[in-house]
Amino acid sequence: MSEAVESTYGRQSVAKEGEFSGWRYWQGDPFETRSGPFYYRREDDGSYTSAFRAEPRHMNGGGFMHGGCMMTFADFALFAIATDELNGDHAVTLNLSGDFLGPIASGALVEARGEVTRGGGKTIFVRGLITGDGQPALSFTGIIRRLTRR
Repeated sequence: MSEAVESTYGRQSVAKEGEFSGWRYWQGDPFETRSGPFYYRREDDGSYTSAFRAEPRHMNGGGFMHGGCMMTFADFALFAIATDELNGDHAVTLNLSGDFLGPIASGALVEARGEVTRGGGKTIFVRGLITGDGQPALSFTGIIRRLTRR
């Protein structure tokens, strides 16, 4: 796993093997290492897709994905969706809200797609949808605040 870009908390890397070979991820990010790993890639239409494979450790006591895991993934996806708008700048999440639409089972392919609804300044607005094996699981909106150039 190389092609790393150094950052404060981990390196942006490209997976070289496995299901997500060719996808980008943050290698060494303290929180995402424990909760993910989460991956993203640019699609042919220019949009970004984020994904990971649901594991037993992502499940709640009822046997479905924990809502906190879905929200953590939504937070990751906010920044993937806004990659081009951010243009390498540091940023933080100002707001993240979600509506749970359905369960995600262990083993499911979890994906997030979305769009920037407003950008161009320090504040970037994003909306998206997380699916589990193609079924809607969480719709989310978020606000990102651009800080400084990396």
